Parts: sequence; structure tokens; C-alpha cells
Amino acid sequence: MAGGLVALLDDVAALARLAAASADDLMTAATRAGSKTVGVVIDDAAVTPGYVVGLPPARELPIIAKIAIGSLRNKLLFILPAALILSAFAQWALTPILMLGGVYLSFEGVEKIIKSLRGEKAIKEVARINDPAELEARLVGGAIRTDLVLSAEIMVIALNELAEASIGTQALVLALVGVVVTIAIYGVVGVIVKMDDVGLRLWRSGGTAAGLGRAIVRAMPLLLTALSFIGTAAMLWVGGGILIHGLAHFGFAMPEEIIHDLAVAAGGSVSIVEWAVAALCTGIVGILAGTIPAAATNLKPSGKH
Repeated sequence: MAGGLVALLDDVAALARLAAASADDLMTAATRAGSKTVGVVIDDAAVTPGYVVGLPPARELPIIAKIAIGSLRNKLLFILPAALILSAFAQWALTPILMLGGVYLSFEGVEKIIKSLRGEKAIKEVARINDPAELEARLVGGAIRTDLVLSAEIMVIALNELAEASIGTQALVLALVGVVVTIAIYGVVGVIVKMDDVGLRLWRSGGTAAGLGRAIVRAMPLLLTALSFIGTAAMLWVGGGILIHGLAHFGFAMPEEIIHDLAVAAGGSVSIVEWAVAALCTGIVGILAGTIPAAATNLKPSGKH
């Protein structure tokens, strides 16, 4: 098994089955599914705050709200109908679609590594946008495009375990999961992006809260840097894990078995070590899967004729 990701997918699948089995528990099951799938979309929660860095504080929450609305639109207006059609007429296509999403996530993770290595160049590309409205539109559009793949992964994972349910139950469960996940993820993101403002107010208020506020303000740059790293690692971990799980589904279980054996051998009786080794191996698979498309998109003509 591919470590923590497979366990996460199993949890989501179990929650989907629970939701299908009891209509009275749909809301509870969807809420629990939302909490579990935070792991799948951890890069959204980690990366999204970066979209508002350097923008006026008054625009932070409106931008997050736009991304959240776009995420909900992705899930309910585009992915949900497409998923139901696939479930009815082409259920065999669900795993290949998941794997394509895994390749895309791996590609995005490798792209972020490449951009971070470029450093100054990436900053200059953003700095050339002088119109705040254009910059905001580009940031929101980029976040929503990334979310589309992540949202599709969540919905297809849940749908994959609802094959025996009626189409009405499938639609209701997927809609509830989509809403709960969106609220949970972007609620957390909203809190993160406003933490510096809260800290600044506490600092200026004086008294016993001033020290806490000062600590929050000083910690925010470190937090955002850590979130950027976590987001990139999550993309590679999730993307690689989906690919490994998909290969096992088609009968090529060797990568999954090798990673499982390595993790067990390294971890022994320490479960956290076993998880960490499995996650590291899965992330390496993500890097390998994302390197080819990333290299292809970054090959540019020299400009010499």
C-alpha cells in the first residue's frame, strides 16, 4: 500500500459508502468526508495564502472568497454532472482520470520547485503586472484552475465507492462532500491570511496581548514559507500516490508493494517512521512523474537563428 495516501483514500471511500447507506446521516458523513479529504487538497490550503501576499489587506478575503466560489462552481456545475455521467456510462474511466490528475499534480509540484529555483525571474514575471485588477484576476484564475484538478480528484474518489447507489444518492453525497470540503479548506485559508492583521491589532493594543500579537506578526513569514513547502510536497505526495494506487488497480502492484515493504522495514514498530518513509517514496514517484511534462513545458528556444 502507498502509505498514508491509500489509507486516506480508504477513509474517504468508507465515508462515501456510509453516506450512501443512510440518508439520515448524509450531512454527518459529508462533514467527516470533508475533514478527511483535507489531506488530498492540503496543497490548496497551503498554497492559496501565497496568492494574496503583497496585495492590499482589504482585498485578501474578497480574493479568497472568489477562489472559494470558483472552487464550488468547479465541483457543483462542472465536475458533479460529468462524474454522474461517467458513473452511468463509463465507470471504467474513473481510475484513468484519477491517474491523469495525479500526473498533473506531480507536474504542478515539479513546476513549483523549478520556479523557486529560478527565484528572481519568477518574481519579475509577477512584478510586470501593473494593473491591480489584472493581477487579481490572474491570481484567482490560476488558483481556480489548480483547484479544478484537486476537486475532480475528491469527487471521483468518493464516486468510485458509490457505484451501487442510486444516481440521486450519488448526486446528493457528492454535492455535500463538495460543499463541506470547500468551506473547510477556504475557511482555514481565510484564517491564515488574516492572522497577521489580528497579530498587529493585538500588538498595538498593548497589555498582556501585545506579546502574543508580536509573536504572531513575526511568525507569519516563517509560516507562509513553511506552507509553500508543505503545499509543494503535498502535490508530489498526493500525485505520486494516486499514480501508484492506479497502477495497482490495473494489476501492476509492484511499486505499491515495494514502497510498503520499505516503509515497514524502516519503521518497524514506529508508525510515524513507516508513514514518513512511505510518503517520501511516494513523493519521489511524484517527482519522477512530473519531471517529464515539466521539462517539456520549460524547454524554450534560444532565440538564435
